[in-house]
Amino acid sequence: MGTPEFPDLGKHCSVDYCKQIDFLPFTCDRCLQVFCLDHRSYMKHDCPKGNRGDVTVVICPLCAKGVRLNPDEDPNITWEKHVNTDCDPSNYEKTVKKKKCPVPRCRELLTFSNTIKCRDCSIDHCLKHRFGPDHSCSGPKKPESSFSFMGFLGTNTKEASASSSSSSSSRWSSLFASAEASISRLGNDISQKLQFASGSDGNSEKTQERNGKQNCGKVTVDVCPKCSRGFRDPGDLLKHIDKDHRGTSKA
Repeated sequence: MGTPEFPDLGKHCSVDYCKQIDFLPFTCDRCLQVFCLDHRSYMKHDCPKGNRGDVTVVICPLCAKGVRLNPDEDPNITWEKHVNTDCDPSNYEKTVKKKKCPVPRCRELLTFSNTIKCRDCSIDHCLKHRFGPDHSCSGPKKPESSFSFMGFLGTNTKEASASSSSSSSSRWSSLFASAEASISRLGNDISQKLQFASGSDGNSEKTQERNGKQNCGKVTVDVCPKCSRGFRDPGDLLKHIDKDHRGTSKA
């Protein structure tokens, strides 16, 4: 077996009637024996521990769940354990009867990817009828409240409103009285200022009239620079210079 360079290369098949040399042998993970390509499976070499790797699942007719059978245990005992512990008959309708869209004449099955819950009515619908007008949405549900609680709440609100109204009325009356007092003070101040302004205006008009009368009493006289003759009218002074002094006013 093997070559001089590789003496451990290749092994014989463990099957008695085969004993074939295989340079790439297979080791069974159950019985840990070496087999060739033709006898590598559990059934081909009749592995005594091969049934432990087999998985058998039975669907429960009550809850539609899968029950795994243990090869080292009696199936009846496994079934009784499932019925007494894990079996839930309410799960049968959820598994077998798939949920559909509640809209009439809609046969769309509601799955994980096409199910949307309405925000108003909180009912699952398909993508086609996800909006309120498409499935005739009834709107959000109104919270139900007991009558005794509402009556108690009404009495409390009435008492609170009465106390608040009395306190608010007293506050408003005090504010109104203070506002009237401030308005009357403001009116008195304005009237005093107007009287003072009218008296000062009358005094200023009288002083202006006196100054005008004083100015009207004074007479200005223009003197000829040549002969020192006085004239009340400037025009007469000019005529005098042109006639008597021949237009020259310099001395």
